[in-house]
Amino acid sequence: MEKIDINLTEYGSCTRELSPPQLKALDELKFEGKQPVPVLDIRPKPSKGDGFYTLRAGSIVGALEIEGLSLHIKPKVTIQRLLYLALYAAGEVKPQEGLFSFAKADPTLADLLALALGRAAGRAFRQGLWQGYRVEEEALHTVRGRIMVAEQIRRRFDMPLPVEVRYDEYTEDVLANRLIKAATRLLRGMRLSDSRAREGLRHIDATLENVTPMRYPPNDVPEVKFTRLNDHYKDAVAIARLILRHWFHTAHRATDDDNEVRVPGFLMDMTVVFQQFVTRKLREELRASEHSFHSDATMPPVYLAVDEEGKEKIRLKPDLSWWDGRQCVFVGDVKYKDIEPRYENRSWDIPNADLYQALAYATALGLPGALLVYAKGRSDREPPPSYRVKCAGKRLEVVTVDLDGEIAAIDQSIEDLAKRVRRLRDKGRKLRECQRQR
Repeated sequence: MEKIDINLTEYGSCTRELSPPQLKALDELKFEGKQPVPVLDIRPKPSKGDGFYTLRAGSIVGALEIEGLSLHIKPKVTIQRLLYLALYAAGEVKPQEGLFSFAKADPTLADLLALALGRAAGRAFRQGLWQGYRVEEEALHTVRGRIMVAEQIRRRFDMPLPVEVRYDEYTEDVLANRLIKAATRLLRGMRLSDSRAREGLRHIDATLENVTPMRYPPNDVPEVKFTRLNDHYKDAVAIARLILRHWFHTAHRATDDDNEVRVPGFLMDMTVVFQQFVTRKLREELRASEHSFHSDATMPPVYLAVDEEGKEKIRLKPDLSWWDGRQCVFVGDVKYKDIEPRYENRSWDIPNADLYQALAYATALGLPGALLVYAKGRSDREPPPSYRVKCAGKRLEVVTVDLDGEIAAIDQSIEDLAKRVRRLRDKGRKLRECQRQR
């Protein structure tokens, strides 16, 4: 059956005719993040006729194939930049500018993943296929390693052969090669348009012929420990783990019976990627640990209000917070949104809801202000404004990180952001010191 292509851009839309099974398949697709969310917003388009629907993408990008459909959702940033952000956010490697540079100007996400994995694995294999020792337990007719006496008695009783033994096997069937092979097999299940991508995956598969094929759940992809002996594998393992962690494993019920079909695809939520990227980069720039510079998942409980009985209510989870012990000295939130100045008056269009949220954080934590970090602004305009909240005495600051530039430019914007965070932290510390002296 010929595949039907549906190509969207992040937050973009298109109108397509869908069969009932295709509509059902797309309508049931859920991205398994912090909480399941639909991959697409699907609404009927009566003006085009029966069977036509408007498909609107959100912040989830990637590629998958289902019910004769090949769905591609491109990020607003380049796919090369997306993979740089995702690898850095995951703490896998610190990617260099050339890692995802290929001649094709606009590859699909699946093609670029395959090309990148093929290039990284090729470099790794040229320096020697990683081999290591693995503990094996077998029943042999010759003694190798150590005899497992207890197992021999339990299984063989008084039979001398075979012998239950445990030994160390020096083999290429180690975790790193298993991860690379697993990612390769997943990508080979996708429809790749680039012949170099397909050839690179075939080469990996042939090279790792003696490696056991494995499946890893996205939330339990094992980590590899690196030394100077296997350091040349870092890029290949990092890309493989990225693929495995974001592979779309949700089963789709294709019919009304009990049969389910695995949906091949690769999806990631750009909101989460951007937040994790900013958090990790700021920790490095500020030289702050995870125990002091928290994300929303790790910060101590914070509440905005109490009820009539004095019980704390309305829990808040800001994306960024810096703590001195049990005292918070900085709070901020990360927004994967573009903000643009209105052309008629050049004023920045900051959503009111975001400002209310930042004010709630500063109020609940008793800080002099809060910071909003947006994914992109207009570098040719005046910098985003700050706001002094009347009656509350709070200052809300806004900053942007432009993701479209070179890696060096992104790094510079994070350095500037870190300076802003330090200044706000110092104000928070000064306030805490004044409170202690009262």
